[in-house]
Amino acid sequence: MKRFLPLLFAATVLTGAPVLAQDSVPAIALTATTPLQLPADIYLGEVAGVATNSKGEVFVHTRTGTATADMGGARAFAHGGTRLFKFNAAGKYVGEIGKGVYGFLVGQQVRIDPQDNIWVVDQYSNMIMKFDPQGQFLMQLGRKPESINVPEPAPAANNGAGQQTDLFQRPADVAWDSAGNIYVADGLINARVVKFDKNGVFIRSWGTRGTEPGQFAEVHSIQVDANRNVYVADRGNNRIQVFDSDGNVKAQLTGVGNPMAICITSGPHPYIYSSNSNRVNDIDNAGEIYKLELDGKVIGKFGRAGKLAGEFGTVNEIDCRNPSQLFVAEIGNFRVQKLTLR
Repeated sequence: MKRFLPLLFAATVLTGAPVLAQDSVPAIALTATTPLQLPADIYLGEVAGVATNSKGEVFVHTRTGTATADMGGARAFAHGGTRLFKFNAAGKYVGEIGKGVYGFLVGQQVRIDPQDNIWVVDQYSNMIMKFDPQGQFLMQLGRKPESINVPEPAPAANNGAGQQTDLFQRPADVAWDSAGNIYVADGLINARVVKFDKNGVFIRSWGTRGTEPGQFAEVHSIQVDANRNVYVADRGNNRIQVFDSDGNVKAQLTGVGNPMAICITSGPHPYIYSSNSNRVNDIDNAGEIYKLELDGKVIGKFGRAGKLAGEFGTVNEIDCRNPSQLFVAEIGNFRVQKLTLR
């Protein structure tokens, strides 16, 4: 893998300086379809996550129901606000995983690890849940609050840095390195990355709220490459930050808008896909997805904000197991698109 990385990346490793994407970005042609076949009585809501496993099966994490209960003016956590659906490789509905599970409140991501285990991130229950390939519950990180306002307001100086705990505040994503270590983007309030070993034992955390290298506005998406470099979508600071596995800053990748969802392909020449997702309150602007080398060089882009095929409404997750065939989860358009890049 290393032989594909330009010398520019080695320079950014030493300096931590931003890598600016090129000004003129070529368009990438694509074909877009909505391949999932749902039963007549099941619907998708806000699609927070989509992921595929080694068999080509598709998992969709969707916000479909009520997530809170009103108890005499107080708001208490309930369950049932999120569902996790499974489809076969042809897009036919297979069934539901985790129905009624305690931690399903407001879904944020679904990821599949190298062993085909299914990981679900829920931002309001503050939990990351692991299921085996058959959908049986295996492990959790984090804990659901008992009874608080939803969502909990962020303290002015909250950052969570250095906390030796898996008590998250609206986590956003999860990833793994080649040794099986787990990285959690505890990023929508705490603005930090948390590292655990493969058994869920805390190792370290890093990050504070701010704009300097190593600080975050939001840790919205996280990926790890084959060399255990950790890529963090720092939404709000218009950059992807790159760290080593101990949390030391190696590079900043900029020039691709305000990244919200990122995905790194596998294979001998990996790429990054990064979505400049339109805000939910500004649905007509931005929306494009960029394709980058790992050093931040932009290869091309595709899409824009909109509702037609090949357009996007607040992309929250990208699955890029096949680097030329992506699955994209859209919060704003209540759908999953399958993109074939040309």
